[in-house]
Amino acid sequence: MSEKIRIVLVDDHAMVRRGLAAFLSIFTDIELVGEAESGEQALRICAQVQPDVVLMDLVMPGVDGAAATAMLRRQQPSVRVIALTSFREDELVRRVIQAGATGYLLKHVTAAELAAAIRAVHAGQPTLAPEATQALINAATQPPKPGFDLTPRERDVLALMVKGLNNTEIAERLVVSPSTVKGHVSNILSKLGAASRTEAATLAVEHRIV
Repeated sequence: MSEKIRIVLVDDHAMVRRGLAAFLSIFTDIELVGEAESGEQALRICAQVQPDVVLMDLVMPGVDGAAATAMLRRQQPSVRVIALTSFREDELVRRVIQAGATGYLLKHVTAAELAAAIRAVHAGQPTLAPEATQALINAATQPPKPGFDLTPRERDVLALMVKGLNNTEIAERLVVSPSTVKGHVSNILSKLGAASRTEAATLAVEHRIV
């Protein structure tokens, strides 16, 4: 018989850990080797028991699931992480996948679905709930935020525009010529699709560009 897949559960709710442990206990090829109630504790326990797969809650006090996943993957690159959460927020999905999670499941999964996901990620196969896949598609297809293509110097100029400085005042503040500032302002208006300095300043504040 092949070796069992060693699992660590990470969740700040004891009842959730108990329920997941009961789920896993019915499968002979999966072994629960540790539990943690926080991201910090998860890192310590994983360093001790060297699991194959970690079931990681995302919303926890202190070090959250995404941050813990990133740190765990740096410390133990061979460990696979499945994010297991009640939340369907696009930003949560994006953060934990970028952090290195191989799977993302919602907590209403069945025992069979959970076991199948554990086996899949242990074999190196990404496993995402349909909601997570849609969230990643949403993130990938959203238009870029206004100001994403501004240069650092253009951001400096825009910040001073927000404060109400004119070209001459901006030139003095940045120790450049007024003509240089005029060029930057023209680029800023073009990149933001703004018709005026006032509109550009308003966009900068609304979208927290500077």
